[in-house]
Amino acid sequence: MKLFIGLDVSLAKTAVCIVSEHGKIVKEAEVGSDPAALTQFALEQQGEIAMIGMEAGPLSQWLHRGLTEAGLEVVLMETRQVKGALKAMPIKTDRRDAEGIARLLHLGWFRPVHCKSVSAQEIRALLGARKSIQQGVIALEMSLRGLLRNFGLKVGAISKGRFDARIQEQVASNTTLVAATEPMLRARATLRHELARLERHVRSLAQDDPTCRLLMTMPAVGAVVALTFKSAVDDPARFSSSKKVGPWVGL
Repeated sequence: MKLFIGLDVSLAKTAVCIVSEHGKIVKEAEVGSDPAALTQFALEQQGEIAMIGMEAGPLSQWLHRGLTEAGLEVVLMETRQVKGALKAMPIKTDRRDAEGIARLLHLGWFRPVHCKSVSAQEIRALLGARKSIQQGVIALEMSLRGLLRNFGLKVGAISKGRFDARIQEQVASNTTLVAATEPMLRARATLRHELARLERHVRSLAQDDPTCRLLMTMPAVGAVVALTFKSAVDDPARFSSSKKVGPWVGL
């Protein structure tokens, strides 16, 4: 008997529903959200596992990799399509979602999603960290500008290198504003220092990668853009034609 296993993944627990090839629910359970636990549960079932499916999400690529390495047939399902299908269910619970995913697998009503390689996920993590720190620097600068504007102090257009001096010059006569701005300026300096370190790492990573070096020969394409594109495409073989990459990214 062929089995179709639907997984509704949460941070700590995963709701599991097993549907037979005849559409009958064979078993429902709750298993820890860990590849080893899910693999053990799947291999304990009586019958041939035709496919395991889960909605694409934060933990799904990690679980997909672990289950695939154990020799199981696993598919990531396109999120919007799954949500649209599950909206038809009258009661929404993790248990019902797992059943819905299993039935979508059984009927073949799903669109598979590419599971990115470990290297692509690492690049995306690095770029995500860079963006978070960069946004932190910008947020502090905007907060400082807004704080001083309440007192009629306008920072104006200023280079990044002179920002600290400009703020200190404007608040020098007010000890309360000095006490308010100094910690923010120190935090900004620390974030800028860490951002510079990440920028060097990103540039070094791009220079060591032949694909990124080729991409950077094009005008206006730097290390960040090249790494972003490389990690997004990941495996060029999944596109039958280069013309399909543009529509895929929304161009």
